[in-house]
Parts: sequence; C-alpha cells; structure tokens
Amino acid sequence: MRIVITEFISLDGVVQAPGGRDEDLDGGFAHGGWSHPFFDPDVVGGAFDDALSKAEALLFGRRTWQTMAAAWPDRAGDPFADRMNAIPKYVVSATLRDDQLTWGNTTRIPGDQAVARIRELHETGGGDLVVMGSPTLVRTLLRESLVDELRLMIMPVLLGGGKTIFPGDGALHTLELVSTASSGTGVHVCTYRPVAEEEVGSAVP
Repeated sequence: MRIVITEFISLDGVVQAPGGRDEDLDGGFAHGGWSHPFFDPDVVGGAFDDALSKAEALLFGRRTWQTMAAAWPDRAGDPFADRMNAIPKYVVSATLRDDQLTWGNTTRIPGDQAVARIRELHETGGGDLVVMGSPTLVRTLLRESLVDELRLMIMPVLLGGGKTIFPGDGALHTLELVSTASSGTGVHVCTYRPVAEEEVGSAVP
C-alpha cells in the first residue's frame, strides 16, 4: 500500500486546525478554521475526492481521528461522506480504548507499535493508505521514510506559528514535484514524491 499524505498547509508550513475554530487550541493557536476562505470544490475538493477514490484505507493520529469521528457520521447521504464512513480506518493511539472507536470500521494501532504496524501495512498489496491531518504521525512517517506521496494544498496565508508536519531532525529529504494545480482562490495543490538517494546522486554533475 502506498502511504499518501494529504494536508491543508499555510505558506509558513502550518497545518494546525484548518477546519474549525476550536479544532486544536494547543499552544494558544488562535486561527482555527483558516482554510475555509480558500476552499473551492473543483481544485481543492477535487484533490480530496481523487485521494479518497484511490484509498484502500485511511490512517489517522488520535486527535485528528476524534475530530473526524465527531463530524462525518452525521453527514451520511452524500457520496464523499458515505465513502469516509464506509472505508476501513486506522487510528494510532496509546490512550483510546477499543470501546471508544465509535466511528465505523476503525481499528486501533497501539502507539508503541505504530511504526512496525504501519510498515506491515505499507508492505501489503492494495490501494493507497491515505493520511489526513495528523501532524505528529506524519512527522514520524516522514522521518521513517514511510511516505510515498505528499499532497499539499498550499494556501495563501501566513499563520505565524503552529504545528507542522515536517521533521526537525536535520535530515535531508529530497522530493520531486509530479503535479500541480491552482485554484481561483490562490491555492496550489502540489503533489510530491520522494527521490531515492541514488537518483539524487546521479543528477549531480
């Protein structure tokens, strides 16, 4: 399974609380819901539709899963919501109990087993394993070289600080831009894939 990351992201690299004012107030973050003015159904919505159509399953960190689980079951009746509710889901958490997995088709991955279990999923056949939000989890996946595609909805806004998906470990990760699309609201949907070290080396004159 390819692991595909999909993120709303600001120009200064922040992914925290794009969907709602009280979604994630950690660190005193005061700009929740910042993505709304820039969303458009064709380019941005189309990117999510495309990612979900190719997904075999979804993968979340605990906080993002709880936010999604509180919202999507009540939206049954449109194709995107029905797909979100029906598709298999995994949530990485050291604190959630199995009896708290109220969103249908959810399986918990214990936090201390996350890398090993996700690596097992990565090595199985099937469609994509799509990650939405979940910055702590995404940082781990990038650090462990478990990301096959990074789809960023880059929005024309500076947030001045907040959670990011990028590791701060000093390691070099080279990516190639494989597609881009622009919306009338100023969003650039950019899809990147990792470049193998040998490919990077061969490109150096």
